Amino acid sequence: MSASTQIRPRATMPAAPARPGQRRARLRSTITRWLFVVPAAVFVALFFGYPVVKNVVMSFQDYTTKTFFTGEAPWVGLGNYVAVFSSSVFTTSVVNTALFTAGSIVLQFVLGLGLALFFRRHFPLSGFLRGLLLLPWLLPLIASSAVWKWLLDQDSGALNQLLGVVGIGPVPWLVSPSLALIAVIGVNVWLGIPFNTTILYSGLQSVPPELYEAGALDGATGFKAFWYITCPSIRSVVSVVIVLGVVYTLKVVDIILGLTGGGPANSTQTLATNAYHQSFINFQFGIGAAVSNVLIVVSFVFAMVYIAISRKAVDE
Repeated sequence: MSASTQIRPRATMPAAPARPGQRRARLRSTITRWLFVVPAAVFVALFFGYPVVKNVVMSFQDYTTKTFFTGEAPWVGLGNYVAVFSSSVFTTSVVNTALFTAGSIVLQFVLGLGLALFFRRHFPLSGFLRGLLLLPWLLPLIASSAVWKWLLDQDSGALNQLLGVVGIGPVPWLVSPSLALIAVIGVNVWLGIPFNTTILYSGLQSVPPELYEAGALDGATGFKAFWYITCPSIRSVVSVVIVLGVVYTLKVVDIILGLTGGGPANSTQTLATNAYHQSFINFQFGIGAAVSNVLIVVSFVFAMVYIAISRKAVDE
């Protein structure tokens, strides 16, 4: 072949037009997908989107019980937020929310991880006990709070009667400003342990046994195996559990209302219960909406962290 010979590119054939049957199939597929998406989108818009938008609007209005009769809700701008941030109850609520969330998350995670590690070892009735552990998670929260309120009652509570057997006097679990928040945290921990145990147990099941066998050859047994093999392997699961736990704990209302109602002396008042009291006790719906929006922003931040962690876990 001479040097002057040129290699001509092969001519590309134009794509064949879609047949009418193929177009109809694609159209049916698109319509089917939208039929699944539209009901969910409408549900989210009506029952989540509209309440959030309405709550934001109410936070800029003087929305009270008078509004239900007159239909008037004067625009006050940032007045409700100024009233919220300048209130001493709000400061107490923020501190209690931080303590309640941190205490609950740490104890739930530690105890949940301990139980997950315990149930990883198969023994008789292990499956039955794991199922029994889910019972607190399945009970209605208000029913659980009613039972615990009876257990922690200062005069006739079962816990104080048990302590009396060993010579410890009645402990004011729910009526003492210094003990009420601790008692509420303890009940919330009891309710959150099943969630932590279940998710962490699933994460532990995904760790290949070969890693422990290889680690044992290098002397990584016991705590070393847990620290250098188990922890890195379930890091993404731990992150998801903690972030979800924070989001769930921030909005806890029924447990606190059922046990203490936010008292005594606002010692168990959180942002969630503060919003409830402002709206449905004081009937200051505008101020209650402002407190709720603060809680929504905090929850939104942790939700974004959860989404980022989930995407990172998928990429890995």
